Amino acid sequence: MRTEAVQKLPEGAKARRVYLSLHDQIAGGELSDGETLPGEQKLAQTFGVSRVTVRRALDALTQNGLIERRAGSGTKVRSRPDGGQRAAMDFNTLMPQLVEMGRQTTARLLSFSYGEAPDFVAAAMKLESARKVQIATRVRLADDVPFSHLTTYVPAEIAQNYSENDLATTPLFKLLERSGVQIKEAHQSVSATLAGPDVAEALDVDVGSALLSLRRVVRDVDGNGVEYLSGLYRPDMFRLEMPLTRVSQGSTRHWEPAIGQGEKGN
Repeated sequence: MRTEAVQKLPEGAKARRVYLSLHDQIAGGELSDGETLPGEQKLAQTFGVSRVTVRRALDALTQNGLIERRAGSGTKVRSRPDGGQRAAMDFNTLMPQLVEMGRQTTARLLSFSYGEAPDFVAAAMKLESARKVQIATRVRLADDVPFSHLTTYVPAEIAQNYSENDLATTPLFKLLERSGVQIKEAHQSVSATLAGPDVAEALDVDVGSALLSLRRVVRDVDGNGVEYLSGLYRPDMFRLEMPLTRVSQGSTRHWEPAIGQGEKGN
């Protein structure tokens, strides 16, 4: 794990563009561990910038532990400091895998409070105006490396059945069921966003880094909203995989997600 919580970007818009491009290629595996980068002149031509700009970007990558520069041997991509692998999530078995992830990882509680539900939460959960909710923010870690930043909103009358300590040590879905909630369904969406200063510090990534953004509303058997989750995930530690199948005939033939295919049981 990197020793600095928030990594600094190089000065200058052009240097940041070069830095972020190389950073994403390293994080995504396009530039593999031990691979030698092109020289400064070649990089300058590739990105259409000066060698001074390239040098600033490379200096920042070096300081952040992503590359190693040695005289006579060039600039090489360093092994990931945390040595970790991405958590691969197949859409066919996404929820069971998330449950298992909750058992095998640890959580650090950052904040815990009660207050009125924000408008976007109240609308998504179909809560009455000024309804009180418990608001908790946690960071989940795998082998002491943070990979997700989770903020949950739960109606206060449900949340009063468990403590702050419970939330720090037990997956929320278990606490909801222990509180008597009969969960029936959930709707979630996945998009992308950028890491702000607080989230970047909590996840040990650069400010402005791309993150996976997951929003989920959980409902009980009566259709009541019992949880709103806003989750942010490091893409270098987490990915979603989706099997696809070719369907239809002729000119209308296209790809569709093969959700549910190959599953056994419930």
